[in-house]
Amino acid sequence: MRIFLDTANIDEIREAAKLGVVSGITTNPSLIAKERTTDMKAVIQEIASIIDGPISAEVLSLEPSAMIEEARVVSSWSPNVIVKIPMPESGLQVISSLSREGIRTNLTLCFSLNQALLGTIAGATYVSPFVGRLDDISHDGMQLVSDIVKVFDHFKVSTQVLAASIRHPLHVVIAAKAGAHIATIPYSVLKQMIRHPLTDIGIARFAEDWQNIPKE
Repeated sequence: MRIFLDTANIDEIREAAKLGVVSGITTNPSLIAKERTTDMKAVIQEIASIIDGPISAEVLSLEPSAMIEEARVVSSWSPNVIVKIPMPESGLQVISSLSREGIRTNLTLCFSLNQALLGTIAGATYVSPFVGRLDDISHDGMQLVSDIVKVFDHFKVSTQVLAASIRHPLHVVIAAKAGAHIATIPYSVLKQMIRHPLTDIGIARFAEDWQNIPKE
């Protein structure tokens, strides 16, 4: 399973890139707005200069023809760009059209197996089930990830399952066990994945034992 970072914060992306474990980035309008900018193109292009992997950027238009035009523009910002298209009926029409043009897409705001099925039939490169948001309304988000993976594997489709709306390290573990191709995670979750109290204790003990060796 690959790890993407779910952020538009350039400092976080630079720090995460140093670790050598992040192979892509997902953004959305809310994450970009959080960085106090409306220049989405500049943000995406700067990210592309740091991370040599897929970068999801979302369209803001709602009408199909406008979404398609915007998607063409967004995809031109970098060869790494994946265009995020939300699920409504218009989204399927847009994904189908873009797929025929060779533009890669990420079906976002996916909350059911039916939506994921329609997305892969339409030609989506990725589908993004939103785990945490389902958990918030007492649905099992990770069960949806597992169900999508099983069906996609059964039919041997090329669409990849990108587990999104990840809230904590356990979500990452379950996504991996479910067979998700990708988990996109906040920088804070990545840092939590690295840490373990027994590792900290072990490092401290090794250093202490070394210092206690009698010196000649």
